[in-house]
Amino acid sequence: MLSLDKTQTSSEPELTQKNRILLIEDEELIRDMVVIALEEEGYQVKTAADGRTALNFLQNDEKNHTNEFLPDLIVLDLMLPEINGLDICRLLRYQGNITPILVISAKASETDRVLGLEVGADDYLTKPFSMRELVARCRALLRRHRYNVQTSTPVQKYREINLFLQECRVIVRGEEVNLSPKEFRLLELFMSYPRRVWSREQLIEQIWGPDFLGDTKTVDVHIRWLREKLEKDPSQPEYLITVRGFGYRFG
Repeated sequence: MLSLDKTQTSSEPELTQKNRILLIEDEELIRDMVVIALEEEGYQVKTAADGRTALNFLQNDEKNHTNEFLPDLIVLDLMLPEINGLDICRLLRYQGNITPILVISAKASETDRVLGLEVGADDYLTKPFSMRELVARCRALLRRHRYNVQTSTPVQKYREINLFLQECRVIVRGEEVNLSPKEFRLLELFMSYPRRVWSREQLIEQIWGPDFLGDTKTVDVHIRWLREKLEKDPSQPEYLITVRGFGYRFG
């Protein structure tokens, strides 16, 4: 089912040496193989065989501030006992957890992939997969997340919008609004480059990543959701402006 090809020796040991990965997978054989592949690359790996165990672990550790094993990346199967992977992903994002999530699933249709990404996953890998590709995707997600954190400034402001990067909060006209992870990252990108015009393809590349396989219309959907939360009148937007024939700009 899974390819046992050897992974290349990492050329970025500084990225993997201290990274922690939580693997949520109910199939023991797959779980053991993935653990071996990741540990050979220098990652610390913790596993959970069902959704409830994984959620209890994540929520208890965060609630008690133990920092015993707060993961830098979550590798998540979708078809899990107790609580399925989609619900886990959706709940984590609703709670403001921005840990990168790599979905691994036998559900390979375009609809399944789009759904997984829409509820908050950062990448989607279908079974069967090779260990080399799995490790490469983990490394890419961790690198992207680290870059986003390191290049972030604490607060971005534009007119009536205040975006608090480290707290993942947005205040609009004095009131806090709840954004999904993708909405938050879109707004952060727009506020970082006011008045720059972004095509749908460029936004997909920046926010969803180069491996995104869904329709670019997902950008339009997220823009509409953002307008409903940011604009006084979403039908007459002041912030998220459509540039016909090109894409979108902010301000």
